[in-house]
Amino acid sequence: MMIETAMEILVPSWWEIQVTVAASLCVIASYWFFFSKTGDFGVDRSQLVESSSISTIDDKDKMVQFKGDPQTNSAYLIKLELLAAKNLIGANLNGTSDPYAIITCGSEKRFSSMVPGSRYPMWGEEFNFSVDELPVQIIVAIYDWDIIWKSTVLGSVIVTVESEGQTGAVWYTLDSPSGQVCLHIKTIKLPVNASRVMNGYAGANARRRASLDKQGPMVVHQKPGPLQTIFNLLPDEFVELSYSCAIERSFLYHGRTYVSAWHICFHSNAFSRQMKVIIPIGDIDEIRRSQHAFINPAITVILRMGAGGHGVPPLGSPDGRVRYKFASFWNRNHALRQLQRTAKNYHTMLEAEKKEKAESALRAHSSSIGGSRRQAKIAEETVTKPEKLQPFIKEEVLVGIYNDVFPCTAEQFFTLLFSDDSKFTNEYRAARKDSNLVMGQWHAADEYDGQVREVAFRSLCKSPIYPRDTAMTESQHAVLSPDKKIFVFETVQQAHDVPFGSYFEIHCRWHLETIAENSSTIDIKVGAHFKKWCVIQFKIKTGAVNKYKKEVELMLETARSYIKICTSGGETNNQSSTPSVTPDCN
Repeated sequence: MMIETAMEILVPSWWEIQVTVAASLCVIASYWFFFSKTGDFGVDRSQLVESSSISTIDDKDKMVQFKGDPQTNSAYLIKLELLAAKNLIGANLNGTSDPYAIITCGSEKRFSSMVPGSRYPMWGEEFNFSVDELPVQIIVAIYDWDIIWKSTVLGSVIVTVESEGQTGAVWYTLDSPSGQVCLHIKTIKLPVNASRVMNGYAGANARRRASLDKQGPMVVHQKPGPLQTIFNLLPDEFVELSYSCAIERSFLYHGRTYVSAWHICFHSNAFSRQMKVIIPIGDIDEIRRSQHAFINPAITVILRMGAGGHGVPPLGSPDGRVRYKFASFWNRNHALRQLQRTAKNYHTMLEAEKKEKAESALRAHSSSIGGSRRQAKIAEETVTKPEKLQPFIKEEVLVGIYNDVFPCTAEQFFTLLFSDDSKFTNEYRAARKDSNLVMGQWHAADEYDGQVREVAFRSLCKSPIYPRDTAMTESQHAVLSPDKKIFVFETVQQAHDVPFGSYFEIHCRWHLETIAENSSTIDIKVGAHFKKWCVIQFKIKTGAVNKYKKEVELMLETARSYIKICTSGGETNNQSSTPSVTPDCN
C-alpha cells in the first residue's frame, strides 16, 4: 500500500505531463519570438545605429572625430532650431506617440528631448554643427520612444544647406504617410579660429586632439577600460570616478556612470535595452542637485544652448537647454561635489592653457622688439596683475541665455552703445518705460580691471504682489582688450522696493569677440546671486532668468536699430575716432 501511494505521488500523471509539455512549448515559442525580433541580448541591431540605444560615436566616427577632427578646420557654423512637428503617426495604442528627433550633420549626431503622448510636439531646441564646406545634408529623423522595444520611425527628411544665410521657419514634409517638422536653419561663415568657439567645442578638447595628432601614434601601456570597450573613447582616457545610479526616462533605467577628465558617460542594459550617454564636460552648463519623485535625491546635468542630447533623448526645459537627470546614488551629495569639482578642474585647465598662451604671446612680443630683462619683468608683472583683482560678478551663478553673431565689431559695440556720449541707454530705458534715469561716468577702479560706472532708474513691476514700480541700481563694468577685438560687459542689478529685494542680485555678462570686419560673436549669461537664503529662492532664480531673456531681446533689437542709424548717419566716425572712455585690461 505504501509503495503504491509513493508511486502515485512521485510519478506524474498523464494530465501533468501534458500541462508541462504545453508550458515548455509556450516558453520556447516566446523565447524564439523575442530573440528573432531583437537579436542577441534583446537589443535590435538597427536600433544600435538609429535609435536611442546607440553609442554616440562608433569606431568609424571616432577616427573621424578624434584623429581627423574636421571641426578644427570648420569654416561654417550651422544653427538648427527644431521648433515643432504636426500630424505625426500615432504609434501608441491610444493613437498618440512619444516623439523625439535625431539630427545628423556629417559625423555629428544630436538628440532632442522626448515629448510624451503627442502627435503635435513643440520643442524649441537649438543644435549647433560645424562643417568644413557647403553644401551639406542634414538628416532629421523623428522616432517614437518605447520603454522596452525598438523605437519606431515616424518619418525623416533630408535638408540640403547650400549657402550661408537663414531659411526662416519652414515646414518640411516627412517621408511617411503623414507628418511635418518645422525647422529654422541659420548658416554662418566664420574664421577658422572662431568656428569651434561658436559650436561650444573650443578649448582643451580641440587643443588636446590637435596635440595628439602632432605627437603621432599614441602608446598606452594599459588594458582598455570601460571608456574604450563600451564608449569607444581615446585610449589615454581613463576612469577617475564611477557611480552606480539610474537615468530618468519614462522611468529609472539603472546602470553605471563613468567620469573622466573630459567626459561623463552612462551605460545601462536594463530591460534588455542598452543605453549609452557620452556627455563632453565642455558642453555642460551647470550641475545641480535635484529630486526624483520628491523622495529620491538626484543630480541634474544641464547642457549649454545648442549642445543637444548625446546618446538618448534628454529631458527638455522651458529655457531651451536640455538636461539629463541621474538618481539612486548611494551618496548623492558626495557624487554631486565630485562632479562639480571635475567640471571646475576642466575649466581651470582651460584657463591655465589660455594664460600660458597669453604669456607665450607676451614673451614673443617682447623678443620681437628686442625686449630686455626689464621688459620681461614688466611683461611678467602685467600677466600676474589680473590675479590680484577682484571678480566683478559671481561666475558660478551664470547660465547661458543667448549666443549668436552681432552686426558690429566689439569696439563699435562699446563705442556706439555704452560710451559716455552714447544715447543708447536712454532709448533702451525709454522703450522699457523706465523713468528717473541717472547715469554716472566711466571711471577706473583699483579693485577691478577696465572701467566701472553706476546707473540708477525706476522700473515697472508687472506682478500683482509687487508695487507699481521699484528703484533699481545697476553697477556696470566694461573691459576692452588691448587689440580691441574682445569686449566684456558685466552688470549687477539690485532692486530696492520689492519683497526680498535686498536678498539677491542679478548678475549678467556680455562677451563679444570680433570675427570679421563688421561682425562679432556675442554670448550672454545671467544668474541670480543670493546674499541671504529666502523661501522663494528657486522661484526668484527662475523668474530672473526668464525675465532677462525678454530684456535681451528688446535690448538687442534696440541696439541693432541704433547702430544702423549711427552708421548710416555718419556718427560712427565721429564717435569711434575720439571715444570719451576706452576701457583697457591693465
